[in-house]
Amino acid sequence: MTGRSLADWLAYLEQLHPSAIDMGLDRVLAVSARLGLTRPAPLVITVTGTNGKGSTCAFIASLLSSQGMRVGSYSSPHLLRYNERVQLNGCQASDQDLCEAFSAVESARGEVSLTYFEMGTLAALWLFEPAGLDAAVLEVGLGGRLDAVNIVDADLAVITNIGLDHADWLGDTRESVAYEKAGIMRAGKPALCGDLDAPAPVLAQAESLRVPLLLRGRDFDLAVDQRTWHWRGVGPAGEPLELHELPLLALPMENAALALQAYASLGLPWDSRFLSAALERTRVTGRLDSRQVSWRGRKVSLLLDVGHNPHAASYLAQRIEQRPIAGRRLAVFGLLADKDLDGVLDALGTCITGWAVAPLPTPRTQSATQLAAALLERGARVSEYASIEQALDAQCAMAEPDDQVLVFGSFYCVAAALEWLDQQAEESGDGDAR
Repeated sequence: MTGRSLADWLAYLEQLHPSAIDMGLDRVLAVSARLGLTRPAPLVITVTGTNGKGSTCAFIASLLSSQGMRVGSYSSPHLLRYNERVQLNGCQASDQDLCEAFSAVESARGEVSLTYFEMGTLAALWLFEPAGLDAAVLEVGLGGRLDAVNIVDADLAVITNIGLDHADWLGDTRESVAYEKAGIMRAGKPALCGDLDAPAPVLAQAESLRVPLLLRGRDFDLAVDQRTWHWRGVGPAGEPLELHELPLLALPMENAALALQAYASLGLPWDSRFLSAALERTRVTGRLDSRQVSWRGRKVSLLLDVGHNPHAASYLAQRIEQRPIAGRRLAVFGLLADKDLDGVLDALGTCITGWAVAPLPTPRTQSATQLAAALLERGARVSEYASIEQALDAQCAMAEPDDQVLVFGSFYCVAAALEWLDQQAEESGDGDAR
């Protein structure tokens, strides 16, 4: 595979293993040993949870970087470019770096078959180890206990929340999901849980491994008023810490509060000005992501969000209800077939005036007809389109100046919208549509 482009490598990885998901650590551990991988950085933080992993990782990386630390971060999935998954000091890994990393993993794996995600995880760790990082922030891909990221022993384990998703792999109860996610804890090493109702398996695992476990609502928490928010937590020795009158954030402040507690647990310098500024400048593409597009000579407001399960949809509904607009909210919606469509629609149905639904560019998509039928059962106004791009065109044509077009659901849906936005920006000469 020498001399192949990144696109060539990714196409190769997609057909390398007979199944896209194959839970277990034995194969990854074997190849990791052949690569001589030890630790990606002196400080390793792993983050799992049903929702909010990406923004929590981004907040933690931003807080660490504010202290001049060299930080590597690994996340998934990506929206537009695979390079988004691997970042060193806030910069995406280059195509050349990723190609070299994939080549190294390919040479080492021999007869061992690896999934797309397993190859990507090993490639990221291969890039991190010689980079002279001070810290690595690693987002778990699926579950925790048997996820490829869990081959690395974390100094701090972070669980954002526990909900139902990926039932085929994690089970159909909160307890079964919690058992898998609690698997990222390590004996004697601190852990955090941002769920206000931490399931019993999380508590049991912490007790079994003698893990100092900090819980939101007991050890740390946040309060939000109309203009600011406030945080309380504890330092590494259990000493109380507080931050007050922090500016409101575009991203979920619950995840910022969790990231602040992660930072506080590490005993690093505590300066409210640096910490507040680090949180405020954190952005994650496609998560509560406000944009404006110039569409056929007029401005249209958009909000992009990758909320694709009931928990994420409920949070999205809560946030948009807190930010009323003068006009209507018009949705562009696409979802994968293995997601809880009814749960998502039940959470968001009353927030939306009109829906435009479309299939996603993947065989795993829910059809537009299925989406429309579920909405019609709820008495919604809905139109079907052949693509997300066509649905966006239709909603922008309908939007009045005070309206907002909400694009949400699958990562595929938001990725298609981002590509459409880039095309509109090129046609209008506006550059990046923000």
